[in-house]
Amino acid sequence: MLGLSSLAQAEKPALEHVCPASSDYANRELAAPMIQALVKQGLDEDRIRALLDSAKCQPKILESIARPAEKTHTWATYQKIFLQESRVQKGVEFAHTHADALARAEKTYGVPPEIILAIIGVETRYGQHMGTYRVVDALATLGFDYPPRATFFRKQLQALFELEQRAHIDADSITGSYAGAMGFGQFIPTSYQAYAVDFDNDGVIDLVNNPVDAIGSVANYFSEHKWKPGQPVAARAHLSGNGYEALAKKGYKPSFTLAEARQAGVTPVSCDGRFASEYCFDLPDSTRVALLDLQGTDGAEFWLATDNFYTITRYNHSRLYAMAVLQLSRQLAEALESGQ
Repeated sequence: MLGLSSLAQAEKPALEHVCPASSDYANRELAAPMIQALVKQGLDEDRIRALLDSAKCQPKILESIARPAEKTHTWATYQKIFLQESRVQKGVEFAHTHADALARAEKTYGVPPEIILAIIGVETRYGQHMGTYRVVDALATLGFDYPPRATFFRKQLQALFELEQRAHIDADSITGSYAGAMGFGQFIPTSYQAYAVDFDNDGVIDLVNNPVDAIGSVANYFSEHKWKPGQPVAARAHLSGNGYEALAKKGYKPSFTLAEARQAGVTPVSCDGRFASEYCFDLPDSTRVALLDLQGTDGAEFWLATDNFYTITRYNHSRLYAMAVLQLSRQLAEALESGQ
């Protein structure tokens, strides 16, 4: 999620970043204001310094964030990674186990169960792969030894230390992604602080060991990022002429209406007489949309995407990611509806 490929994807530097001979993060000049700020909040200075002393620069993290795999993928290659029958089956099992929490999340936040399931499935295969890097190592490495995003990641490191009190996280041992994302839904520390919820009301917000809290937190994240209950996410588009080219250059944030798309020769597949799995919608001409031009396994694919597609990209700033979530969600919904 937040901080995995999305954060890395925005990076453009061609520079090489290497670990210093000694990490010595507790004594770095830039560590002092962070330590002072945490102590003012009542955190123990010795604990903070001990955590920083234990943190080690990880060369593989610097390599990963400088060369994110997503930059090299097309939709054809990306979908092969995430749209697998084994992932669908794991999702169905997870859905049956946590059916009550998923239903309650939809009632509370308006986010369909299949979308929540798809996010957790894409991020961690339903908790099977939450990341193997010590989060304190990841965030210290990027906060002190990766200048392009150092300020951002020091903020995440400070938030990790703060979470020790709020979320009962052991900052010395918790593991996650190379960008410091944690738990079933891969929340970075500041997102953990802002959007995580105690969905089972046990007094602890735990996204690492408690899938119920993770379900509620993913749904809350979507709600806070303006998910529109009941609105379709995307539909395949038919093209006429070359007016679509200008629309496709506008990006994946909806910036023109369906009426304007039609004027440019772009029309969505209508749902009249079709199965829901055929990616169609019938929406008012005033609906804001974006045009996606993807390279799929059978060549170019064109899609009209709504604000809900854009909301998915707030979880990970990638149209490929959002499309994977959409299509996995549909596969999950169909499997659950068929009684699997």
